[in-house]
Amino acid sequence: MYLLMFAVFYLALPAIGYGSVESTLTSIQTRLISTVLPLAAILGLVFAGLSFVAGSPNAKGRLMLAIMGAVVGFGAPSIMEFIRSLVH
Repeated sequence: MYLLMFAVFYLALPAIGYGSVESTLTSIQTRLISTVLPLAAILGLVFAGLSFVAGSPNAKGRLMLAIMGAVVGFGAPSIMEFIRSLVH
């Protein structure tokens, strides 16, 4: 519980000091894309790898989902820039 509260404050408090809503949201988005998504992708890959080594019957599906999640997690900055270029 405390770890979750710390994570929320860590993500939100530095961004609040900017003053405008757009810069605050941009800062939070940047922090999420650069920190949280890659961390979640790595944790997913580790869990799926351990499941595969342990011989779980669902390991192949978990590993494929973890790989797709890692592609999205590490490719998120590029995906966001592509979407921004389409919008602007």
